[in-house]
Amino acid sequence: MMQQYLGLKAQHPDTLVFYRMGDFYELFYEDAEKAARLLDITLTQRGQSGGQPVVMAGVPFHALENYLGRLIRMGESVAICEQVGEVGAAKGPVERKVVRVVTPGTLTDSELLSDKAEAMLLAVHQGARARCGLAWMSVTQGIVHLAECAHDEVGAWLARVSPSEVIYSAGTTERFEQQLQALRQNGTLACPLSLRPDWQFDAALGERKLLEYLQASSLAAWNAEALPHAHAAAAALLSYAEHTQGRALTHVQSVRVQQSDELIALPLATRRNLELVRTLRGEEAPTLFSLLDTCMTGMGSRLLKSWLLEPRRDRTDARQRLAATAALRGTGAGAGPWQVLRAELRGVSDVERITARIALRQVRPRELVGLCKTLQKAELLAQANQAPDPFLTQIFEELQPPVDCSTLLRAAIDEEPSALVRDGGVIAAGFDAELDELRGIQTHCDDFLLDLETRERARTGIPNLRVQFNKVHGFYIEVTSSHTSRVPEDYRRRQTLKNAERFITPELKAFEDKALSAQERGLAREKWLYEQVLDQLQPHVPALTRLARALATLDVLCTLAERSLTLNWCAPQFVAEPCIDIEAGRHPVVEARLAETSSGAFIPNHTRLNANTRMQVITGPNMGGKSTYMRQVALIVLLASMGSHVPATACRLGPIDAIHTRIGAADDLANAQSTFMLEMTEAAQILHAATPHSLVLMDEIGRGTSTFDGLALASGIATHLHDRTRAFTLFATHYFELTELSARHQHAMNVHVGATETGSSIAFLHEIQPGPASRSYGIHVAKLAGVPGPVLSHARHTLAALEERAGEGQAQVDLFAPPPEDPAAGVSAVEAALEAIHPDALSPREALDALYQLKRLAQQ
Repeated sequence: MMQQYLGLKAQHPDTLVFYRMGDFYELFYEDAEKAARLLDITLTQRGQSGGQPVVMAGVPFHALENYLGRLIRMGESVAICEQVGEVGAAKGPVERKVVRVVTPGTLTDSELLSDKAEAMLLAVHQGARARCGLAWMSVTQGIVHLAECAHDEVGAWLARVSPSEVIYSAGTTERFEQQLQALRQNGTLACPLSLRPDWQFDAALGERKLLEYLQASSLAAWNAEALPHAHAAAAALLSYAEHTQGRALTHVQSVRVQQSDELIALPLATRRNLELVRTLRGEEAPTLFSLLDTCMTGMGSRLLKSWLLEPRRDRTDARQRLAATAALRGTGAGAGPWQVLRAELRGVSDVERITARIALRQVRPRELVGLCKTLQKAELLAQANQAPDPFLTQIFEELQPPVDCSTLLRAAIDEEPSALVRDGGVIAAGFDAELDELRGIQTHCDDFLLDLETRERARTGIPNLRVQFNKVHGFYIEVTSSHTSRVPEDYRRRQTLKNAERFITPELKAFEDKALSAQERGLAREKWLYEQVLDQLQPHVPALTRLARALATLDVLCTLAERSLTLNWCAPQFVAEPCIDIEAGRHPVVEARLAETSSGAFIPNHTRLNANTRMQVITGPNMGGKSTYMRQVALIVLLASMGSHVPATACRLGPIDAIHTRIGAADDLANAQSTFMLEMTEAAQILHAATPHSLVLMDEIGRGTSTFDGLALASGIATHLHDRTRAFTLFATHYFELTELSARHQHAMNVHVGATETGSSIAFLHEIQPGPASRSYGIHVAKLAGVPGPVLSHARHTLAALEERAGEGQAQVDLFAPPPEDPAAGVSAVEAALEAIHPDALSPREALDALYQLKRLAQQ
């Protein structure tokens, strides 16, 4: 057995091998030690092999998914080694082989994969002349994406694709490998890297594999011919996917070539700062995606996320989706079509993943039952199209299920099958006569035994004779010792007990052979029939793939219709001239949170950016709403670009090629980068990448260094964005000197968030108003945060001195001089009220009133 194991392990040296032994998956040697450490399972020893003790650890076979899920989340890969031979069919151990390899990028199991997430596998090939080839796919989708880029663009592509696993060649240069490792360290690449042999990255092999899967003689129809580096990456990608699944990927029937200028660029910093799918703390809610996602199906949620993260510069898709959403919303006062369709979509199975698992022959019986019910729903949905929209009409046409597919499933699969084929009870009664006969033998076993017992009692005259069964001795007739003299001659003794004898007869022996083999033969027959059903489903895979895409698209469109009505959003208007014109725009997530917590209404704001006004210099107090305003503009632009309604009363949007953000302060100590270094790095990336069609958000640039350094850099960056880049820019700052920018630069204007000061307190209006702010109110905000009174008093004195010296043209101020003595400065309102009270002169009623007054003052 150890020879068998070592031979299999040699084929998977860098992978944990789960070796099936009875009811357990066992790991040996280094694998066992590693698994024991990662999974906190017991490490044991059993016998010796080659003079060394066999170190082993194991997990129960029925708990496999739980342990697999934990290992995959740690970035590990696991080879599943199953018993494929018949027990006792040959000498030596039962034949075993690795049936599949589970890796982070090739997951297909619903138990290991979130309904709303894709496991994306990406291969990168370092080509010649500083070019790279990229190929990526989700095994459950079956679409191969191809792209080529320069070496320094690989990071941007990896951030865009966000793969679950990256494979690269052992033949890459040390510098390129270091570049990939650096992307992992700085957070751009949050997944494991897998090394593959250099010979797998072969352009000719990749082209040949793609043609075989597409069943075509040329890649011209997909505009994928002149991409040799991408073909090399595709060769490794498909070889690795086939290796992990243990078979060809027959559901791969589509190729898409991606160009860097097709999508609106959303750099990693933008996705993080705008909290599109994760909050800054790494949580999944509240985010823009969590607000949008009310989809009825997992495949709808995944498609919605791809629309959100991959908006196209070309507005064709967005216009198409908006028109379809408008048709689903309806125009009358009654319910729109979206409500009826969403009710039908509730409970629909994940056809996309089920189809992939059919193609990979990994589908489970209950998934087929869910597919059968979904096909019946799809047939009804296909007949429900009443919307006069060409996009919707196309979707409804693709909802027509493949001919004979549901008929086959209804006839072949039991309505309530077992979870696994090996447990039996999967194939429906009446589908196969031989299986029905074998089941009949098992079903009527009790009737036969009762009948035999009655006949034998009558024949022998033994009143307490019993016909029974156990797993050790099989069927037998039990007679107590007091009646053994009546036993007929045809009884053969099988076992002697203390007070009874057990016998077998020729008739019972014949029945035993038939009954015991019936169960085993029935299970074998069911497995064979199930494989035949999978064979018959293979031709339907392309049609099921189209059906899955149509269901997901309809689900997303209905969701966008529901969200637009529920949240009171409007349809954006796309125009050719450069502009971002938003009427009464709102931050969708903040507004929803305010509604949930009953914290009041969100204050909307207008945004006017066009050829004449390309930059807003935004000033005002902290907590006043500058960052919220900036982010809401970016989110509205993004929502419109993906084809969604937007949180505003009106929106006109010109061409957009990227959304860049420089927001927040953080350091990266692991990579020896300070807060200011990160700030400048992100600013540099924006200055190099932004164009006149980009939206740029700059929040408090230059605050990570000295005042003069920061002001100098902020003014230089603002000037560059205005004069050279000419991007649409929202530039928030506390450097009031920058408000002079509008006086010298015609395309810049000053705005501020309003606030009113009443005594020593401040009220934030959250309104964007024209002109610069008069002050920052930083000390007021510090008071709201609970900073001690003496600190605030010192700060007020120092601020007054700084402002006075600045007005007189003097720069030197003693920052550490104590504030002047003020007799009333340290006396609070409560203390003053206490001083005025004369307890001996108060009546009980006056004392109670004084107590209430003190409580009110303390609360204020």
